[in-house]
Amino acid sequence: MRLRHLVARGFRNLAEARHELPARGVALLGANAQGKSNFLEAVYYPVVFRSFRGSQDQAVATFGGPGFHVEAAVDGMDGADAVVTATWQAAGRRKRIAVDEVESERVSGAVGHWLAVVFLPADLGLASGAAPERRHYLDRLLSLSDPAYLRALSRYRAALAQRNSALRQGRPELAWAFDRPLAEAGAAVVTARGAWAGPAAERFAAEFECLGELERASLAYRGAAELGDPSAWEPALHDAREADRTRGMTTVGPHRDDLTLRIGGRLLREYGSTGQLRSAAVALKLIEIETLREARGTEPGLLLDDVFAELDRERQRRLAVRLLGGAERQVFLTAPRPDELPPGLELEVWRMAEGRVSRA
Repeated sequence: MRLRHLVARGFRNLAEARHELPARGVALLGANAQGKSNFLEAVYYPVVFRSFRGSQDQAVATFGGPGFHVEAAVDGMDGADAVVTATWQAAGRRKRIAVDEVESERVSGAVGHWLAVVFLPADLGLASGAAPERRHYLDRLLSLSDPAYLRALSRYRAALAQRNSALRQGRPELAWAFDRPLAEAGAAVVTARGAWAGPAAERFAAEFECLGELERASLAYRGAAELGDPSAWEPALHDAREADRTRGMTTVGPHRDDLTLRIGGRLLREYGSTGQLRSAAVALKLIEIETLREARGTEPGLLLDDVFAELDRERQRRLAVRLLGGAERQVFLTAPRPDELPPGLELEVWRMAEGRVSRA
């Protein structure tokens, strides 16, 4: 899978342009605040149709403008090419998503035509941060790898939101009415996460070792595995009713689960060094790539935002070997200066200044 061209209009500080993209990818150089990360954000937007920074669409649009438009032409597998567009209009705050000019009523109907994995400096939080960061990672990769998971997750979140709203309003009987849809969707979510976690644990330990770390690392899914059975939800939710009423929220379900990362048997987020945390984040990103490749039968793109900064040349080389992959992986990476690119990099170099791209 490769991105053939990208069109961006009204997107952050990027100048309106159509970019024809090399099959291998691009190394984008430029000083801070020139638009390098914004370019990667535009490349990634048609993957899940939202900012990888978590920004609302109105924040993505150029300040004071009418909205933004992104178009991604994708060369898929076996001739399954597509042109994916997303247009957000400030007037009415409406977003239109289309595939080959056919508008999609739901985001889920357009997800998956362009697949990419993004690695940001903030992704060290996957190893060092709180549980919601790892749940978001898990939900994203499983949603992109399996449309059925995305549908189940959407149903679960909708039922959870309605149940929690009723609890906050002091209407417990209304809240209990959402137990059945919560259980049906939640069981599918728990089952899919558990099925992913077993193979992922072996991959995590192997990748950690490949990155030169000496202590053995482990990954485990922390949650109530029995909730993979829909019939287990009724007693679990019933037993939690008093706690749910008191706290005004649902206290049972995969929205409270986590991925537990350990090194040498100790929690990585508490005892890991900065280097170990970085290695763990890289390992999780490599697992994300492998999960998407195996599930969708194609190589996803890789977006790297300034991830080689502050590394010595040997660490840059080792990291590049694991991340950049072979010729089949299209890579987009940013760096402020040429000396922060990994040695032996075989990517076309572009430069970014004031939101405009030029060929080096």
